[in-house]
Amino acid sequence: MATFNLTPSDPSIFILTGIPGLEAAHIWISIPFTILYIIGLLGNVMVLFVVGKEQTLHKPMYLLLCMLALTDIGTSTSIMPKALFIFWFNLKGITVGGCFTQMFFLHMVSVMHSGVLVTMAFDLYVAICNPLRYTTILTNTRIAKLGLVGLIRAVIFILPAPLLLSGQPFCANHIIPHTYCEYIAVAKMSCGDITVNGTYNLVIVFVVIGLDLTLIALSYGLIIRAVFRISSKKVHQKALNTCTAHISVMLTSYTPSLFSNLTHQFGQGIAPHVHIILANLNFLVPPMLNPIIYGIKTKEFRHKVVKYIYRM
Repeated sequence: MATFNLTPSDPSIFILTGIPGLEAAHIWISIPFTILYIIGLLGNVMVLFVVGKEQTLHKPMYLLLCMLALTDIGTSTSIMPKALFIFWFNLKGITVGGCFTQMFFLHMVSVMHSGVLVTMAFDLYVAICNPLRYTTILTNTRIAKLGLVGLIRAVIFILPAPLLLSGQPFCANHIIPHTYCEYIAVAKMSCGDITVNGTYNLVIVFVVIGLDLTLIALSYGLIIRAVFRISSKKVHQKALNTCTAHISVMLTSYTPSLFSNLTHQFGQGIAPHVHIILANLNFLVPPMLNPIIYGIKTKEFRHKVVKYIYRM
């Protein structure tokens, strides 16, 4: 850090401390983080590769799976390279612009991820509850348009975050007790009033995640009701397996995300290092698990993956 004159008093630099209280263990902590990141990266690249190569998988469900893989890669890659530089080389400095950029892309991709999960729930609802009209309701073109809408929604909701922070006066130390530029962690460095910032964060959590979870819960309620009305045992089992895969992905995505967001805002009793480790795992564990869940539960996709693995 001395080589680059990255001192806390430099007004153009923020200092990311890593995991407070566990600095001596940074190298050891980096090992499981790196393993989770690489497994998640390889798994999601495999999803993109297999779906891209296999013409038979060019269907709405698998296009959505590709969108999910892209958002998983985006969220983990937004934070892990910088976190690993902190752990391995003690390079803690980040420019104010770089910090705001990281924050914007991380939270924007997270909102996109949530939108993809809503679309996947709708896709499954149509497939099970209205199968005869599936091909007319959900086409590849329509899925692409829904993806574009999800991107625009994410930009509109997250763009105010760096804009609100850019108008804040920051205290002299410029130290962020985190491994990445998390919105509330950056806002808490301000010497000014952050009531608006805190309110904005809560609105995003409850409007975006709350609305998306409500739509997902409604879809799955109708799906489960339809599944139990299916008379054919084989079809019933297939539909149940697909539902299990989707619900597992929803749980791994939303549970840690909600916990991380709410504890950062209200969890004063939680040790900082516990929160920061959990916040990082929130962006590492779901990307690692999602390809595994779909690989196990989706027979068609599993067979294609096995085919390519044997060719290696």
